[in-house]
Order: sequence, then structure tokens, then C-alpha cells
Amino acid sequence: MNALQQTTRHAATAPPAVLSSVTNTTPLTRVSLAFVVQRINLYLRFGHPVREQQLDRWRRCATFLPAAIFCRVRWESNDYGTTRWQLMVLQACTPLDAVQRIAGVQPGARLLLHAEGALQVQSVLPLIDTIEALGIDPAAVSPAYWRTLGNRLSARLPLPPYSAERHAAFLAGEVLR
Repeated sequence: MNALQQTTRHAATAPPAVLSSVTNTTPLTRVSLAFVVQRINLYLRFGHPVREQQLDRWRRCATFLPAAIFCRVRWESNDYGTTRWQLMVLQACTPLDAVQRIAGVQPGARLLLHAEGALQVQSVLPLIDTIEALGIDPAAVSPAYWRTLGNRLSARLPLPPYSAERHAAFLAGEVLR
């Protein structure tokens, strides 16, 4: 699969019911995406943008509602090979929430997981694939799980798998809120 197919495969659009709830006062998070052959691939691994706008041949902009969870992957290279691998799982916020400023994410987002370097990114991608294989949307996974993965990565500890039981417990807790 080429990189362009990969950039569009995981960027699903939001259902019409979600689009009807967006008003002019809804605070949205804008995420810049880009693709230049053999140079840069900045794409969504998962997430459900409310809207995607094609800016030009190489750039797009995805827009998310508050509390939406999404994953942005950045790959860069030069004439000598890969120079950067980065994976971030982010949560869109409201203007009253504390957010981190992240390049290409306006006005900012809550950083749940940050993996930098080929080894860290390549250790997280199979976990996302496993979650999808369970039939669970990675955007619906508990934010606490993504934070746990980030903490385990930074401490160089084994990464815990996400199970259907853990997801059911998260959903039950959400119902009680």
C-alpha cells in the first residue's frame, strides 16, 4: 500500500448526525496534514474529523469536535533516509481546558501519547492494529490507556495490551458519568 492510500484510509468522515450538532460557536480543533512523495507524510492514523478540507495538492486540514481523540503520525526524510518518526495521540479540547501547543494543531490539544523515533512508533502501531482487530475503534479507547502507553514508553517498560474487558469497563464507567 502506498503512502497516499494510507493517509486517506484512516481518515473517516463524521456521521451526518455529528455534523448537524456543529454551530458557529462550537470550538473546533484544526489539524494540518501533508504529503510530499519521499519527503513528508503527516497523516491521521485514526480519528473522526468533522470535516476535511483539501488546501492544495500537498496539504489538507482536518477539523475535530471537542473531546475527540485522534492520532497523528509524522514521517520525514531527506536524500539519506528517514529523519523523523513521530506519533501523537491527541484529544481535542474546549477553550476552558488546559491544552498543549503542538505545531500544526490549532489552537492546541491534550497530549495523551507521544512516541518519538522509529523504535517507539513501531512499537505503538501494532498495538493500534490489535485494537482494530478486536473490533474496537481506537478513537473510542480510554484516554487513560493512551496516557499509560505514553508513560510506559518514556520509562522503557513493557507496553500493556488493550483488551475487550478493559474497553467494556471503560464504557461502563462512561455510562455512570
